[in-house]
Amino acid sequence: MKKDIILAGVGGQGILSIAATIGMAAVNHGLYLKQAETHGMSQRGGDVQSHLRLSSHEIASDLIPMGKADMILSVEPMESLRYLPFLAPQGWLITNSNPFVNIPEYPDMGAIMDEIRKIRNHIIIDADTIAKDLGSVKAANMVMLGAAAPFLDIDFAWLEESIRGLFGRKGEEVVNFNIEALKAGLAASDAYRK
Repeated sequence: MKKDIILAGVGGQGILSIAATIGMAAVNHGLYLKQAETHGMSQRGGDVQSHLRLSSHEIASDLIPMGKADMILSVEPMESLRYLPFLAPQGWLITNSNPFVNIPEYPDMGAIMDEIRKIRNHIIIDADTIAKDLGSVKAANMVMLGAAAPFLDIDFAWLEESIRGLFGRKGEEVVNFNIEALKAGLAASDAYRK
């Protein structure tokens, strides 16, 4: 098993929580993990990119070569396009449809969606609305993780277990809410592919 994943978005959208959930699931079940945060993690609203590499064998480097990513998982649509050169021809682009407009001349959303739809393997979901309907837009990152879950090659129950571990100190309500968001993302992903 080997998965190379680019996580993309802007600061404050929960990219670190996505990485921690996947990472904990992998490590707790005997997989190797390497991660590199290469842009803007500490700046709210700045672009964020994280390389996440999972494997059943040792991993030499924490950076994913151009054209070799199995997945780009993006919480922001324009940021998904920024990292397309990393995506392998058979890779998946999974993105939120809602922009985080943090620059004065944000590109036309129609043009962004047209570019995303050119990628053979893509999923576009409205993670913000799904999370808001559940009770808080802050869970859009877990909705996106749920949408990507079928392509991670790790058991969905492992992700649920990781959420319990990561959010357990915040109480059962927070844990259950994040698991509900994860499941809602999975359902949206399944519906998009039908």
